Amino acid sequence: MSNTSYAVSAKARSKFGRFLSDRDYENLLACQSVPEVMVYLKSHTHFASILADVNERDVHRGWLEMLLRQYQFNEIDSMCRYDSGISAGFSSYVVEKAEVEQIIRYLILLNSNSPERFIFQYPAFLSKHTELDFNKIAAARDYSTFLEAVQKTSYYEILREFRPDDKGRLPVSRIENRLYTRVSKRLLELINKKTKGDERRELTEIFRKVNDYSMVSRIIRMKEYYQLSPEVIKENMQPEYGTISPKIIDRMCDAQSVEEVYRILRSTRYGKLFDRLSYTGEGDIGPAVKYSIAKRYLHFSDNPSVVMVAFMILSDTELENVISLIEGVRYRVDPKVIQSLLIR
Repeated sequence: MSNTSYAVSAKARSKFGRFLSDRDYENLLACQSVPEVMVYLKSHTHFASILADVNERDVHRGWLEMLLRQYQFNEIDSMCRYDSGISAGFSSYVVEKAEVEQIIRYLILLNSNSPERFIFQYPAFLSKHTELDFNKIAAARDYSTFLEAVQKTSYYEILREFRPDDKGRLPVSRIENRLYTRVSKRLLELINKKTKGDERRELTEIFRKVNDYSMVSRIIRMKEYYQLSPEVIKENMQPEYGTISPKIIDRMCDAQSVEEVYRILRSTRYGKLFDRLSYTGEGDIGPAVKYSIAKRYLHFSDNPSVVMVAFMILSDTELENVISLIEGVRYRVDPKVIQSLLIR
């Protein structure tokens, strides 16, 4: 591994050191409006460069979120461009993940009969990196037209398998699972092809562990918010890309409550992180566990590619924190409630 490759570890750790501090979050929670949040981010944080030319009097929540996503995408994309055989693959992974997020965002809007809102939400900065034609997608007003818009992309073969039901609703969760399964499969194939030894082991380990707790989060979300049946939930799992056994996944899907899901998980070796994070049994601990796993790899791995992946996960978490905070301030949510949503 070249000196340039090892330099990415130092760069990632340095960038992580500039992430928002507890004091930053306290100050942001004290803001009374979105413009106040923007001014603080612009004046006191590493987001300053993307906000330098933005006037707080003209700021809009959706626009601010897009700028922050653009900044984060550029940061991660630049981290992927170092001299390693796997760097191009990670760049592709970042783009594919963003593409799937936008496809799912559009389908959710289509299900809510408001696909026209997509034009105001999609990140225009992605256009030069993606095979998706966002303008064609934004113009689609039904699923057939949407399929025409994505017909020449690699996602079409999966998307064409689905159709709206008699009420015009799409199985978005199933589509999401299929698309993310594709992303996970391609990523693990890349890791197996381009790496070996400790690097392969650690990369495989971190992605499988992250997928474990993504599945736990999905089970909780489907039970708590959508009241879906165990059979439907099982259709939306990816146990082949995790480390939790399929039997444990099935038991959690069959659980009668979120509390039972955690009791099942806590009875296994996967539950050790719960005590470390002082979990009390409320809410979804999945994001906090993923953050803890990534932070450990960032600080202790000797493999630059692993450190970079850990940075990607931590950066995603910080961005979601900031977006949750902006939305909370915008809708005047109690700061204590907003604070409970932040992962640190």
